[in-house]
Amino acid sequence: MKKLQVIAGNCVLESLKTSVETSSFLKEMSEKFNFELIYKSSYKKDNRSSSDFFSTLGHDECADIFSELKKKKYKIITDVHNLYELNLELFKFIDVIQIPAYLCMQTELTTEIAKTGKKINVKKGQFLSPNDVEKIVMKIESAGNNDITITERGTCFGYRDLMVDPRSFLILRRLNYPVFFDVGHSVRKYGIPSSNTKDGGQKEFCETYARSAISNFVDGLFIEVHPNPKSAKCDAATQFSFNEFEDLMTNIKPLWDFVNNKSN
Repeated sequence: MKKLQVIAGNCVLESLKTSVETSSFLKEMSEKFNFELIYKSSYKKDNRSSSDFFSTLGHDECADIFSELKKKKYKIITDVHNLYELNLELFKFIDVIQIPAYLCMQTELTTEIAKTGKKINVKKGQFLSPNDVEKIVMKIESAGNNDITITERGTCFGYRDLMVDPRSFLILRRLNYPVFFDVGHSVRKYGIPSSNTKDGGQKEFCETYARSAISNFVDGLFIEVHPNPKSAKCDAATQFSFNEFEDLMTNIKPLWDFVNNKSN
């Protein structure tokens, strides 16, 4: 049976304590629910709606945190926003480089990331049809890299709501690379600060979306998790608490097992 893959962790690196606490919890959950964990945390959030909002702890402190996580044998994913970042020390601890949704069509950035030879996770832009992701994949392949995953995270039509079209999963799977579904970001309300936990997202729809993705044969899920989401420095409205994550996995993992047993 195909094993569920889960990209999960804090939205952004906040402290060593928070990272260790979250990664330890997720490792425990990966053993309980039998999924492969890829630990995710952005070292920097560069697409904040205000320059006053938290962005990063800084290159050196982030490198120290990733170094500590790597000592515990976690597979780690983080994102790149600018070419110079590829030369930062912290990237020697990274297994998977993520291309942010807003930047997924940037040709030079995409091809230079591909040339690192590291595995790449492409976040589908909120502005893109799933059919157009093929153009991104072709750029990466042209740079000699075929180690690719693709993450669907919804489509925005300019009115704050993101919509998830289940047809997207089939279209993306036709590219013959693993497809993930971003559970939390797909329910964000654009233009409303994520610190507004009441109006910044609609987390009550996450399980519905996740069930749809699993039923359409995605290879994995992308879920941001935090010990105390209300105090998170980014995406407070849509990160899952530890209890919420465990409840979600309790509810959806049987569906994953059923769908993938049946398909095999």
